[in-house]
Amino acid sequence: MPTPARETAGRVAFTHPAFVLFQIARFLIVAAVEMQAVAVGWQVYDITKRALDLGLVGLAQFLPGILLFLVSGHASDRFDRRKVLGACYAGYALCSALLLIIAERGTNSVKVIYVVLVLLGAVRSFNGTASRSILPQLVPDEHFANAVAWNATTFQAATILGPSIGGIFYALFHGPSAVYALAMFTALCALGSIFRIRTRPQAHRREPISFRTIVAGLTYIWREKLILGAISLDLFAVLLGGAVALLPVYARDILHTGPWGLGLLRTAPGIGAAFMAVAVAHRPIRRRSGPTLLWSVTGFGICTILFGVSRSLILSLIALICLGAADMVSVIIRATLVQLRTPDEMRGRVMAVDMVFIGTSNELGQFESGVTAQWFGTVPAVLLGGFGTLIVIALWARWFPELRRAGKLEEMKSVAEEIEEAAERTH
Repeated sequence: MPTPARETAGRVAFTHPAFVLFQIARFLIVAAVEMQAVAVGWQVYDITKRALDLGLVGLAQFLPGILLFLVSGHASDRFDRRKVLGACYAGYALCSALLLIIAERGTNSVKVIYVVLVLLGAVRSFNGTASRSILPQLVPDEHFANAVAWNATTFQAATILGPSIGGIFYALFHGPSAVYALAMFTALCALGSIFRIRTRPQAHRREPISFRTIVAGLTYIWREKLILGAISLDLFAVLLGGAVALLPVYARDILHTGPWGLGLLRTAPGIGAAFMAVAVAHRPIRRRSGPTLLWSVTGFGICTILFGVSRSLILSLIALICLGAADMVSVIIRATLVQLRTPDEMRGRVMAVDMVFIGTSNELGQFESGVTAQWFGTVPAVLLGGFGTLIVIALWARWFPELRRAGKLEEMKSVAEEIEEAAERTH
């Protein structure tokens, strides 16, 4: 039985009020985006009946992230990250309002929906960098790993609740309008929470805007091979394992269920991920973080294959739950590693590159899944992605020996921080 001291240590991040407020805002905004994603996916497939159009939903949100990631990263380093997040949350509410107007007009064209999704992708680009880079300003360094685990738990809890509510509201109100209205209201509530946060002051160097400072994140990641290997591994795993994009097809044509079933399918990975995140928060990954990362992504690929061959809703849900649990282990390891090895003054730019590697690869993975499903069929597309992930694991284990040798996460400090600490010890 865990002792009270251990239980308290497992929740130490919540002793900081700024972290609590950020988790409330994060939960609300992720839930809004997830319930909206269910409605958009079902609405688009209901209009066109083409898997390719579900891929275009991902592409419309991916392209702005690629075009804007250098700008959004620099903005997160130059401006107050709390205000950047506030502007993004207002943008989310605006996108929900526009989708509500489109749904109420009863249009049968998906082009206007794609236009809003492009705007949504631009908002996500700025939100992703600011949201990731603000976390070290909310808790002290010694509590950061615990904060990462609970931050992931909050995210996954929202991905559980959001799709479920989205699917239920879509079915109850016979259309997407109620879902978009609820998403808009939820985003506005998140906006109210984010402005109550008081961040810990950080010493920044105000660098002049130049091409060198804008691309500094890319330069840093290329130099740090451990970071490059970790985030590129997740990039290709998420890119190839984008089965979530095809869930509307599985729900309607393979598993023969409705919007409520789609909501359950989208919720399942979040359930597995949430349980795993809580487990890691109370029992942190103490050693062999690199091999653990490699094995967790291997599990992700195997579960993708299992989901691809399933014809049972129960088995599909189990596969997605295990997929989410495996993915969460890699998310926690990668997030902690990248954050601890990056100096705060360039954390936004590094997080912007990380978001392109990981965050927007979700949307590009959706596009890849939609295209391969159009060419080869839905089930072969998912199976190709799963087997492709396993091949990537084998290649990365060989090409990045730093991953195989990575040990304790607490020791993953940046070179700059190590030099600074050494200098302090000499005085």
